[in-house]
Amino acid sequence: MSVIRIEDIAHVRFRAPDLAAMQAFLEQFGLEVAQADGTRLFMRGQGGAPFLHVTEQGDAGFAAVGFRAASLADLQTLATAEGVVVEPLDAPGGGSVVRLTDPDGHQVEVVAGQAWGEPAAFAPRPPWNSVETRARLRAVKRTGQGPAHVIRLGHAVLGVSDFRASEAWYKERFGFLTSDEIAVAPQFSIGAFMRCDRGETPTDHHTLFLLQGPTGPGFNHAAFEVRDLDDLMAGHDHLKAGDRKLAWGVGRHILGSQVFDYWRDPWGHILEHWTDGDLLTAAEAPNTATLQDLLGVQWGQPSPPDFG
Repeated sequence: MSVIRIEDIAHVRFRAPDLAAMQAFLEQFGLEVAQADGTRLFMRGQGGAPFLHVTEQGDAGFAAVGFRAASLADLQTLATAEGVVVEPLDAPGGGSVVRLTDPDGHQVEVVAGQAWGEPAAFAPRPPWNSVETRARLRAVKRTGQGPAHVIRLGHAVLGVSDFRASEAWYKERFGFLTSDEIAVAPQFSIGAFMRCDRGETPTDHHTLFLLQGPTGPGFNHAAFEVRDLDDLMAGHDHLKAGDRKLAWGVGRHILGSQVFDYWRDPWGHILEHWTDGDLLTAAEAPNTATLQDLLGVQWGQPSPPDFG
């Protein structure tokens, strides 16, 4: 039994020396300003969460990953178990936060009690025509141009020094379930895609991926769900036209199945657009996969050697 069971990932936090440059990139990426005060920049998506991405003034680097607890009572349970305090969250939406440090020194912020806004309302898309289904009749399809519409933050990937130690730390506190474990030998695994335990409620194939890789502990990437495939491709063209640096994509992963498109912010941090990922409940058993499954694609370019 874990201390609590988190509901989802909440945010990622970074530091950067130039908040205006970060804002310009993130707006091209499809986020919008929630709050900016000269030392901190909070960016939100279209799904109603008060913020998804935070940048603090400072030397460039990854600062923290945030997860959302189901209630303030769960947050107090976690704080009591860890011997820390529940603090007010000084951020858009208010709420409270418990701050922890994982075995590799990654800062983990667990939040609850935030005030959410209304999600954006989109006009229905004209349906796709396929060989099996001719759903769009006597109508043309125009998908629009410009930034992708980021709806929510879906997952983060962290490099760790000891996969089993980090896996135990996150599962014991937050109730993560393994979707796919990456085994490189019968008795040695280097990582796992882990999802939230929400019982019979379907949840993303992974909310957190831990990887014991050659580059050691650190931030790998954070992934933001966009509206659909047309939205992802429009966002790809918009970022390309803005001379932003593509890291990998477009393609479709094997593990998780999502269509992906990875870009680097001005300081090299990788942010992903994704759509059409797998949804699982707690009933699905864990799967063992290979390194080839991890790096391979169903279609698209293979993983570049400098990714991560």
